[in-house]
Amino acid sequence: MPDRLVVLYRGNLPPATGLIERLADTVYATEEELPLLLPGADVLLAWVTITPAIRESWPDNPEKAPRWVHASSAGVDSFLFPALVDDPGVTLTNARGVYEQPTAEYVLGLILALAKDFPGTWEHQQRREWRPRPSDSITGRTALVWGTGPIGRAIARLLRAVGMRVCGAGRSARTHDPDFGTVHGPTTLGSALADADYVVLAAPLTQHTRGMVDASALAAMKPGARLINVGRGALVDEQALVDHLADGRLAGAALDVFDQEPLPAESPLWDMPGVMISPHTAGETTGEREALIEVFLDNLTRHIEGRPLLNVVDKRRGYVT
Repeated sequence: MPDRLVVLYRGNLPPATGLIERLADTVYATEEELPLLLPGADVLLAWVTITPAIRESWPDNPEKAPRWVHASSAGVDSFLFPALVDDPGVTLTNARGVYEQPTAEYVLGLILALAKDFPGTWEHQQRREWRPRPSDSITGRTALVWGTGPIGRAIARLLRAVGMRVCGAGRSARTHDPDFGTVHGPTTLGSALADADYVVLAAPLTQHTRGMVDASALAAMKPGARLINVGRGALVDEQALVDHLADGRLAGAALDVFDQEPLPAESPLWDMPGVMISPHTAGETTGEREALIEVFLDNLTRHIEGRPLLNVVDKRRGYVT
């Protein structure tokens, strides 16, 4: 076996460990064990991805660092530290292809739940109250999907399929996009925010997107609009969001990710009317673990056979181009 593979895990090992062990000299490391086991490894499978352990355990000597790191996630912000990014000999791949459709379905579910006030219906049910009331329609409503990568595109396609008007927001403006129609750049973003009934965040967390939804962006949103975040918590200035929700300018928010996870119990977001909170589960499905390991095993076979890897991340941009 030519390669030494370290699998970083927390709690449960990934499936198909027997197959992995037949393909590579495999050791398993918790976050606490990683500093001892990572130096000298050829490959790192990060089954845990939202953790400082990889950065903190990265060898000072580049010759001791892995040549290939695979993230079992779509987002790779935990991996974008200088020692990994600046080393041209380290290839970073991710789990592109696993989370797109589940996340799109989750976003559609959130939009329907907000428009139809399902949380209010369930509260009335718990109190045995019969409270007929009208709800919003989503047909013809405008969704601005901020983030035009694979997850954003899957969201756009699904929202279009149910009759919503969809546009995108990204680093560069363009028209005639097959999924978004119009993609707004920085110069037209303000008008797009002012027109959107739902603003959906699906961007990766990079140096350019951190804090992109600040007080000015929130102020630009249409009164009564709703914010949905399935990207990363740090895309949003949470205090500014709390302030805009509290003054009633926004009708609500559905938040799956947060700057600090788990969301602290003392956060005011827990109790704010019109706010739905989920524990970073937008892309999780019952078959997620098997799908993730299939992506890795495909690439591991390619690595062993000397073929090009799939889902190679542009480490400077922070996503697969």
